[in-house]
Amino acid sequence: MRQSSPSQPDFAKGGGLLPAIAQDARTGEVLMLAYMSAASYAKTLASGEAVYFSRRRNELWHKGEQSGNVQKVKDIRLDCDLDTILLRVEQVGGAACHKGYQSCFFRRVTPDGLKVVGDRGFDPDVVYGKE
Repeated sequence: MRQSSPSQPDFAKGGGLLPAIAQDARTGEVLMLAYMSAASYAKTLASGEAVYFSRRRNELWHKGEQSGNVQKVKDIRLDCDLDTILLRVEQVGGAACHKGYQSCFFRRVTPDGLKVVGDRGFDPDVVYGKE
């Protein structure tokens, strides 16, 4: 088993994919959770914009390539076990969520069920076509 460098995520721990949390660098709000591979992490470092690995499409995914809502990386942090990535980003366009919300965490759990607590920044049907 290959050991990771202390300055790199340990992708072997996650079977090649690690969770990556995107956080607004200015406000601290958690915007989304995605996954990164070694290749997407390297592209993120090289480009300065968030590149994730889409598990659904099984390919690299440059965040915002279709919507224009890219994430400019301001800071990258790794957890103590080197198996979770935190990206502190500037969210261009004001919406990180493919449903059009600023954060993917736009639903609050209440005793009466889920309640939407965010405003939509764009209509996903217009940007992506019908889902």
